Amino acid sequence: MINGKKVVVVLPAYNASKTLEITYKEIDFSIVDDVILVDDLSKDDTVEVGKKLGIKHIVVHEQNKGYGGNQKSCYNKALEIGADIVIMLHPDYQYTPKLIPAMSSLLGSGLYHVVLGSRILGKGALKGGMPMIKYISNRGLTLIQNILMNAKLSEYHTGYRAFTREVLEKVNYNANSDNFVFDNQMLAQIWYAGYEIAEITCPTKYFDDASSINLKNSTIYALGVLRTSVQFRLQKWGLLKNKIFRN
Repeated sequence: MINGKKVVVVLPAYNASKTLEITYKEIDFSIVDDVILVDDLSKDDTVEVGKKLGIKHIVVHEQNKGYGGNQKSCYNKALEIGADIVIMLHPDYQYTPKLIPAMSSLLGSGLYHVVLGSRILGKGALKGGMPMIKYISNRGLTLIQNILMNAKLSEYHTGYRAFTREVLEKVNYNANSDNFVFDNQMLAQIWYAGYEIAEITCPTKYFDDASSINLKNSTIYALGVLRTSVQFRLQKWGLLKNKIFRN
């Protein structure tokens, strides 16, 4: 709870049994009121680890719904249990839970409705092990997105995100893709709705058990990102009516 607002951390999980415990144990429960684990039909014992940790809200998909589909379940469940602030934290320990108080404070104060943990702010991305090809792709896509969306973010591709209830109820995230491009569609929706987005520096950690997408999916993702940015601009110009954007 922060400033009387209920803080909920959502964990979109797929084969996260090796890193779930260390991630969970770094969550500051003096700030966080509830945790939701959504398992996307993992092939390991992610759900069993979650139960042993005492996570009260565990949602198990009966079929794999993809990264975007997992997030839809996360946010829908968070709203259902009365969350005022929702923080998405990957249970693969790539992002540090120690930023939760800072992100919650920015939202709880009413200054912002969205906060991103940026791996690009500062100089920690490459130092933390981000592959050079990912870094170059991140910078290139972000430049194009900023131009098309008339914005200025350091990156659009972080998986560490926090939202107020107002934003989740405003944007039509359930209409988005079930794949990785969901993240960028959601940011486009947030810009389109007129919200400001805050960023804080987030340390980068790349290691064997951290999740990553392969080359094929990375290419599909990049094309999806560009498509979303063009759709946003056309929608702003009144040349397109896309269901992901609410008027």
